[in-house]
Amino acid sequence: MSTLLAIHWNASPELFSLGPISVRWYGLMFALGFLFGFYILTRMFIYEGSKPEWVETLFVYVIIATIVGARLGHVIFYGWEYYSNHLIEIFLPIAKGDNGYKFVGFQGLASHGGAFGIIVAVWLYSKKITRRPVLWTLDRLVVPIALVGAMIRTGNLFNSEIYGVATNLPWGFIFDRNHETVPKHPTMIYETLCYLISFGLLMYFYYKKKDLKDRTGFLTGIFFIGIFLTRFLIEFIKENQEAFEAGMALNMGQILSIPFVLAGIWLIYHALTHPPLIYGNK
Repeated sequence: MSTLLAIHWNASPELFSLGPISVRWYGLMFALGFLFGFYILTRMFIYEGSKPEWVETLFVYVIIATIVGARLGHVIFYGWEYYSNHLIEIFLPIAKGDNGYKFVGFQGLASHGGAFGIIVAVWLYSKKITRRPVLWTLDRLVVPIALVGAMIRTGNLFNSEIYGVATNLPWGFIFDRNHETVPKHPTMIYETLCYLISFGLLMYFYYKKKDLKDRTGFLTGIFFIGIFLTRFLIEFIKENQEAFEAGMALNMGQILSIPFVLAGIWLIYHALTHPPLIYGNK
């Protein structure tokens, strides 16, 4: 396979380090995503006349749910065979080596688990704080989440992880840090672009299509299809994350995406066949 047109990628996952403390691109993208998301959602709440102070509480729920859900998702769906025998490592960023346990950071977060966690958190939040339907909150929250997803995938690029199979396309990446010698699909870039498109569509529908924005579940349905159908399709050209996926017709990421895609189709249908639900001043 020719590598003349391939892009050699050897970016360091660390932005900088100060002694034993290092700032990694992945963590920075994760944090910036939440900061941008907080700003965007606050502006949305102000725009429609909802209480902007609700956003602070919501983000506490969402941050905790994202981390806990994404971690449990990885543990349950991708690594239970290992973690069932290393329970202490599920929520402690350590791993056992020849000289005992050492700090390594969390080795695995699953986006589907994060999505499940967020849904549970929003249900609790809606019941305790807004007293509004769960889908009302989700319809607003999914707008910045699409942007957060794009930023996290950018972090995956700097980590040289979760990429695709070999390709002859001129934009194939040779991930030098992983000792790859042939170009691979930069699937994290594909997902980033698709998530940014989903973010743009959601912003358009929210601000420019009030008749659709107020139809409960419509924006959530667009998000589920835009994000998880993208994930389902890109997985066909992505390397398997775990060895057990090798003999599967659909890998774990695709299997977990199907319920979200189906839910998205149903939500859009339900939204278009029921009257809008309007709160606030706009």
